[in-house]
Amino acid sequence: MNRNVDVLWLSISPSLKCFDQRLLATLTQCAPIRRWDYCQTLDEPCSLEAVVAALHEYLCQATTPPRKVHLLGHGVSGVVALMYTRQHPENVASLTLLSVGALPAVNWQAHYYALRRLLPCSREMVLAQMTRLLFGQQPCRLTKAIAQLLSQDLDNHLTLHSLAHHTKISPGGVEVPLLVCSGEFDAIVSFQQQQAWYDWMKPGDRLWVCPQGHHFFQFHHFEAVADAIAQHWQTLSTGSQITFTPHPKR
Repeated sequence: MNRNVDVLWLSISPSLKCFDQRLLATLTQCAPIRRWDYCQTLDEPCSLEAVVAALHEYLCQATTPPRKVHLLGHGVSGVVALMYTRQHPENVASLTLLSVGALPAVNWQAHYYALRRLLPCSREMVLAQMTRLLFGQQPCRLTKAIAQLLSQDLDNHLTLHSLAHHTKISPGGVEVPLLVCSGEFDAIVSFQQQQAWYDWMKPGDRLWVCPQGHHFFQFHHFEAVADAIAQHWQTLSTGSQITFTPHPKR
């Protein structure tokens, strides 16, 4: 690891971080990784700006003098990483987004509330449908368990949307090197949303699509995702690149 650069994985959805564990365990074989967890309290408003400000405060206090970080995040965590990078590019060495479309606010929560408005059925049935959209067809018991995690995420953690409000985030790129990772069969970040990233990419930026992957593709395809991220890090300029050790193939 370059002494002036760290790797930071953002975890804004504690109920769903179990789907990141295998990817992070694999990536730590390539480079040391820190994880920043943000837990929304019941008394706090759902404010994207507040989370970005908290991340900035953390990064300013984590090291003296402040060091650039390679930021990574999936879903709403990736949206936070994107917004932070737009505001503070001087603190970011590179940005890696997983399951974040060119219209960043169009996430699984937006789809959930759209289904709630359209379908005359219970919350439980909509969450079961969301589970199939996010993970593909799963056994009944696993579908129920995942639906419970999604419910916890909606009720207890940062969400950009509600039945009464829909957050909008302007499309656009960032000044730093960018890697966008998506699933081939992602029902949330559609093919059109994936391809639209090319309108905002600079030379050296990259879009990588995980074969057979759904919205949480990092759970089932963690080794392929880790390889794509590590290869991107290798291509970065010498001043900010990570010295990593490729993980052994199984």
